[in-house]
Amino acid sequence: MKNIDILCVGEVLIDFIGHQIGVQINNTRDYHRYLGGSPTNVAMNASRLGLKPVLVATVGNDGFGEYIFKRFSEVGLNTNYIKTIDDKPTSVIFVSRTDSTPDFIPFREADYCISEDQISKETLENTNIFHTTCFALSKEPAQTTILKKAEEAYNLGCKLSIDVNYAKKIWGSQEKALSIIKAYCKFNPLIKISEDDMIRLFEKELPHEEIFNFFHENGVDTVCLTLGSKGVKLSQKGKEIIQLPAVKVEKVMDATGAGDAFWSGFLFAYIKEKPVKDCLQVALQLAALKLQNVGRLPDNINILSKLL
Repeated sequence: MKNIDILCVGEVLIDFIGHQIGVQINNTRDYHRYLGGSPTNVAMNASRLGLKPVLVATVGNDGFGEYIFKRFSEVGLNTNYIKTIDDKPTSVIFVSRTDSTPDFIPFREADYCISEDQISKETLENTNIFHTTCFALSKEPAQTTILKKAEEAYNLGCKLSIDVNYAKKIWGSQEKALSIIKAYCKFNPLIKISEDDMIRLFEKELPHEEIFNFFHENGVDTVCLTLGSKGVKLSQKGKEIIQLPAVKVEKVMDATGAGDAFWSGFLFAYIKEKPVKDCLQVALQLAALKLQNVGRLPDNINILSKLL
């Protein structure tokens, strides 16, 4: 029995989410502080779903780093794999509050300082799913660390996963991003992408079939494309595409982290060996729950009871 359900490798940071609804950063007057980072959200959500996640990440030796450790301890998340460094502060991102894809300004410091010694072979041998993000892969030394450990994980029988949350302002080079994404795709990960991610990555709107084919041709069997209010499409190599509508939400409070909630639900059901359609339905339910709350999923909601 493996004792780590999901090994989330990548960014932990502080999100300052705008208090004013529906305005971009240039018109946002004040912000509220939240724990952020896509792998962090997945790890936190997985913990609250009763799974055994581990987060591999790096923070600065500062007040924000202390806050992050405090939040993790409150939900019982293992902090043994989180490194604290003295020469860089904890990463911070300012985010607009919106019901669609938010505008953001990143101040990246400690988050990309992930080193190989944070992930041992023994850890990978005890892991079911190795999960990361395009954001985490965008900068060295995390990039080299993640690719090397992903290959090691794959060779040890782990299932890999990635959220291809590409943003040009994070990468700078589309060409570099595509080469790194293709390198990760060789390990046949579960892929989570959004329409917005794909417009940014390919710098044009492509038919969904072309998007799926790009990933399939690069070694990926399962590709999940989220479509916002239009729901989701999932393509498995050689099988018919599955499409499901979004769960109706009366009032969207904040879209930040909705994709992470979706993927947390999908991986939760996948680990429970549910059929792929059921994985999508659980994912859509969790995303809808997130959309009704600002920041991450609230502590006072019993997530599992909402999914059953």
